[in-house]
Amino acid sequence: MEFKTPAHEAIYGKVVPLMKELFGEMVSVRDDRPAFGVRMGSAWVQTWVSAWGDDDATVTTRSWLTTGTELTVDLARFLLNANDEMRFGAFGVDKDGDTFFEHTILGSTASKAELKASILAVANTADDYDDDIVSRFGGTRMADRGS
Repeated sequence: MEFKTPAHEAIYGKVVPLMKELFGEMVSVRDDRPAFGVRMGSAWVQTWVSAWGDDDATVTTRSWLTTGTELTVDLARFLLNANDEMRFGAFGVDKDGDTFFEHTILGSTASKAELKASILAVANTADDYDDDIVSRFGGTRMADRGS
């Protein structure tokens, strides 16, 4: 696994044991990049550590919600209005047109409680919104993709 800076590597080293403490055997640690996955309800939550400058890193947690959902004005308005109500995180649409929800925290100051809150906020929001988006705007929940 490659790290961009010593801080990137150090913060990943800080996050690994926290993820294992918080999620035990539910957490999947990637070998090829500084990232983790956890299944929670209908959400598959991915967390990764990214270098941020020379002296810090960010810890981003994202869950993809739907695929094949047409990006209409109504969907965009729905996601933006939902963002206005969010305490942690925001909805988005990736380059493939898939909807997601994510939250990022600063790695150097991240505590176990903050990491847990970030991951649970993403997982719970994804679990709550994936069905709603599909029922209103079509597409497939990511949890159902390939089945």
